[in-house]
Amino acid sequence: MKYTYVIGNITVIDQDKWSEYCSKVPKTLSPWEGELVFRGKKRDVLGGEYQHSDTVVIRFPSIDALNNWFNSDDYQALIPNREQAAIIDLISYQS
Repeated sequence: MKYTYVIGNITVIDQDKWSEYCSKVPKTLSPWEGELVFRGKKRDVLGGEYQHSDTVVIRFPSIDALNNWFNSDDYQALIPNREQAAIIDLISYQS
């Protein structure tokens, strides 16, 4: 099965708002079979330059599921909080 992933490269600017946002995201994933694979803080940069402090990886069963999640009313409602909480680059990848 080919999965589609969202990778978020994150720099937290307001920890309280970021924690609130993170606590609400999992509920938005389940209708689309999204799975939080990894969430962690940067340890070491082993090559190149990497400016963000955190990374998240979310897996979906298809690009349609990912797009439906991202465009869902539930997730879209969280974006204003996310934008106040962090600088984030979201990129989708397919395996």
